[in-house]
Amino acid sequence: MKARIQSSILAVLWMMSSQPAMAVAPTSAEMAESRGWAEAKLEKSAEPFFSFTYDGKPSAELLKKWDLTRASRQLDAARTEHTLTYTDPTTGLVLRCVGIEYRDFPTVEWTLYFKNTGKQDTPILADIQALNIRVEGKPGTSSASSSQSEFCLYHHTGCPSTPDDYAPHTQVLGPGFEKRVGGAGGRSTGGSLSYFNLAFPEHDGIIVVVGWPGQWAAQFTRDKEHGLHITAGQELTHFKLLPGEEVRTPLVVLQFWKGDRLRSQNIWRRWMAAHSLPRPGGKPMPPAWMVCTSDYYPGMKSSAAGEIKYAKAHVAAGCIPDYWWIDAGWYPCGSDWSNTGTWEPDPERYPKGLREVADYVHSQGMKFVVWFETERVRPGSWLAKNHPEWVLRGDGDSLLNFGDLAAWQWITNHIDQLITTQGIDLYRQDFNMDPLSNWRRHDAPDRQGITEIKHVTGFLAYWDELVRRHPNMPIDCCSSGGHRNDLEMMRRSFPLLRSDYRFEPNGTQGHTYGMASWIPYNGTGVYIDNVYQVRSHDCAWLGYGQRDPLKPGADWTLMKRMVAEFRTKSAYLDGDYYPLLPYTLSDTVWMAWQFDCPERGKGMVQAFRHAACAAESTTLKLQGLEPDTVYTLTNLDVPGTTEMTGRQLAEGLPVVLKSKPGSAVILYQKKP
Repeated sequence: MKARIQSSILAVLWMMSSQPAMAVAPTSAEMAESRGWAEAKLEKSAEPFFSFTYDGKPSAELLKKWDLTRASRQLDAARTEHTLTYTDPTTGLVLRCVGIEYRDFPTVEWTLYFKNTGKQDTPILADIQALNIRVEGKPGTSSASSSQSEFCLYHHTGCPSTPDDYAPHTQVLGPGFEKRVGGAGGRSTGGSLSYFNLAFPEHDGIIVVVGWPGQWAAQFTRDKEHGLHITAGQELTHFKLLPGEEVRTPLVVLQFWKGDRLRSQNIWRRWMAAHSLPRPGGKPMPPAWMVCTSDYYPGMKSSAAGEIKYAKAHVAAGCIPDYWWIDAGWYPCGSDWSNTGTWEPDPERYPKGLREVADYVHSQGMKFVVWFETERVRPGSWLAKNHPEWVLRGDGDSLLNFGDLAAWQWITNHIDQLITTQGIDLYRQDFNMDPLSNWRRHDAPDRQGITEIKHVTGFLAYWDELVRRHPNMPIDCCSSGGHRNDLEMMRRSFPLLRSDYRFEPNGTQGHTYGMASWIPYNGTGVYIDNVYQVRSHDCAWLGYGQRDPLKPGADWTLMKRMVAEFRTKSAYLDGDYYPLLPYTLSDTVWMAWQFDCPERGKGMVQAFRHAACAAESTTLKLQGLEPDTVYTLTNLDVPGTTEMTGRQLAEGLPVVLKSKPGSAVILYQKKP
């Protein structure tokens, strides 16, 4: 039991190792902070940490009069579940707060559930905030504009598919300041990431994360004294509940930290790996190289013969990927791949189904990925014609209503059947529409927010059921690149195309720079044009595209080099992440970061000299190393090795690149 707890503390994405002295781990003070919060809020009577109004009255007043019971149970060696149940004796409304306390990380989480156990419709339940707390901080003596003297919010742009996707931001929260962020168009991370790190003026802080693949909102409001008020929840809730009806709120996670903020981000990465990232087949998702033919087909309308032809070209060249990926357009869709809603292989282009391609790639040792977009329904499709009652219309495209039980059962069984009969190993789910108007247009005035809740919970249940039936199958959560990367999605899937913005190096470097703080496993794709461009896209799941792979005499030399290099580099991407230079998209500077794997005594530095950067060298101060240990350094572009102590590397590793743009990958390993 003890070994299991220790292993989850040190869990990484795809390697498990013994615990070294220098490993990043929670401190006793951080664990005590988390334990104290859970004890006060989940085990003993205390002010609620959420809020709502019911029949026009605030929950702070109502809950004092409602019956309250508490229960706890051990889920496993690392997790304890606490349930608070409030019952309104007048109307029969029952509120359950189901919280999880982690015993190996300074982390707590919870979700609220409201159920009408009465025989009549409830009064209006509104303004539900799954998180509503006030935190205290003692300002320092420096100026109010300094992040050292005030609350400081660290947050990130979401993924609108631009060069600055995942860009980090710092906001000083001075007295009276308000910061509001949220989803965009009903997709959780198209505008802002729903992950926040709040630093207090006293060198400690709290990570706040919202899990909801819909329209959420959070607000940070600094008062005139020493406090900060934090609220978060679904953006719009104003509804009655029908007899027997139950709804849920967004998931909220808090993680407490003290000392260094960058260290806190690595505690978060380790918690994600231990407790939140999916484990297909019960194992961490390994890094993988894939090939997708969508860039070779105009309009992405491939065929079985074409897919097999391209796959055979890769096999003949000795470049066999881990996964072969069929993208959009394999179903009957006319002239436009986005005509979704008929989920059967096109009989003209795939006369034997997708299985013909699956059988070939399986015979060559590859796994098979297929693209779906089950939520979007276009006019003229099978779903639109045969089941219009399942479709929610909005300002743009129509939405399959996952809150409708009949629709849910049909799509679940149908996709399950396709996965089985077509030999699909990895299910790729896209979502290229904003569903907010589809939800809100179908809400009555006394049911605002209900359609969204039903759809979101139905969609999550759909994925849960697919994984239950196919436990070895990973899911890719592509949503126009990265528009739904909230924590509820990350617990079920991987963002294997983290942004639709690709190929341009500065932007894709910036994507890694920002995303790595929060989501350890992510992916993208790039053409094999040059080393600098490929290295700028490095991540755990990487798609390489060979231009003109069917061209007689095509040169596969660079492809083979980059694949071999990927196999080497990907073994480091699960490590602790440290930005080494400031974030920038400027063409005139350097960009660099470090992945450190203390359990294995090794790590990797990636550095980039941008195209208009005048400086041929930079000095990078490495982090997380043992000062008196000697490390052997290997530059992938320079023969031989060098040696430096951890103290010397912390003082500064010089990196020189004569060409611009240029890149360097430097591996280091403890010397035996």
